[in-house]
Amino acid sequence: MPWYFYHALKQLFPSGRRVSFFSLMSILGVTLGVCVLIIVQSVMNGFGENIRSRIVQTQGDIRIKGSGIIDDWESWRASVDANAMVVGTAPFAEGVIMLQHDNRPMFPMVRGIDPMEESKVIPMEGFLTVGSFDDFDDRGVFLGEGLAYSLRVVPGSMVEVFTPLMLQALKEDEVLLPREFKVLGFFRTGSPAVDGNTVVTTLRVMQELYGLGEGVHGLAVRLRPGADAQAVSAELEAEVLPRGLQAISWQAANEDFLFVIEQEKLVISFIIIFIILVACFSIAVALMMAVLRKTREIGLLVAMGAPPREVAASFCLQGMVIGVTGTVLGIGLALLSLQYRAQILGFYASLTGNEINFLGIYDVYQLPVHYLASDFIVVTVFALVVSTLAGLVPAIRAARLRPAEALRSE
Repeated sequence: MPWYFYHALKQLFPSGRRVSFFSLMSILGVTLGVCVLIIVQSVMNGFGENIRSRIVQTQGDIRIKGSGIIDDWESWRASVDANAMVVGTAPFAEGVIMLQHDNRPMFPMVRGIDPMEESKVIPMEGFLTVGSFDDFDDRGVFLGEGLAYSLRVVPGSMVEVFTPLMLQALKEDEVLLPREFKVLGFFRTGSPAVDGNTVVTTLRVMQELYGLGEGVHGLAVRLRPGADAQAVSAELEAEVLPRGLQAISWQAANEDFLFVIEQEKLVISFIIIFIILVACFSIAVALMMAVLRKTREIGLLVAMGAPPREVAASFCLQGMVIGVTGTVLGIGLALLSLQYRAQILGFYASLTGNEINFLGIYDVYQLPVHYLASDFIVVTVFALVVSTLAGLVPAIRAARLRPAEALRSE
């Protein structure tokens, strides 16, 4: 082991003590900075990944839509299915209705699907928590769990449906009675916004409720894993779809929201970086104090023939060791905290008396986490480089000490 590396370790971990106080504070600062930075990046990644998975699971990778009703969709659907990246397609129709049960009205979204085709794109049967997809017919509907709770319905309850078509009929002095449907069961997609505001009917019923005839509002498209949704959507628009139709990828449909989340991650990470910078200032101060306290020792080392660059290397290595130790401990603490995040948040909620609720803008039931290797690499490199550079000023001062002046120092 080179002498300057041994000297650096002895300064950080003096004989008779496990670690010096200044070193402990410096390591703790780096640990907390790295820990918080990893936690923030992983949680923000989790929000983004959660949004992506929910969108793809509930809407498909691409949605083909027009400005109104699409009547000739069967004529070009086969060409879409023929694309090498397309796994399956499913027609849909959607809109807003008034749903009523025991005089409790709600205004959810209604989605009409073809039970035979939907499984190619959206795993609707896998979302069911109550009921069976085999019972799905024109006389029944499935409700999201949140919507069912709001209406206070149970499987087998009857609900009434009012549509805009009925209002149009009233203008023409016609009366259309509301349609009654049996609640066949409930579903939970994992998205509170969908589960609390969605009714699923057969496509044929939706066509009747909205007067679509044989038309639909669009096609949902499922792609192969790893396929670029934006590239495939552009290809479909250029080569397959008639004029007036758009193939909208899930990224394009949620571009603004995804951009906001990415910017939030960058801004919060930028703010938290200053925790690491403050820790590095403490490293620089601690090492500078060590230079002042060990002036005579440094002079003795130089007098014994130690090259100035090796004396400087000793103090730079101290900063690097503090950075390595703090980074390892910080990553470990971050992983541990994220592993038990539910318990930590529960304790915090009980301590403050506030309810932790994530059913807001981020559309999740619990705090999500998604790890990216690039985040760990960037944080590790940044912490190590800054910690090592923090020892550069003390190292330069130590290297410039003249033996005679250092030995005369009191």
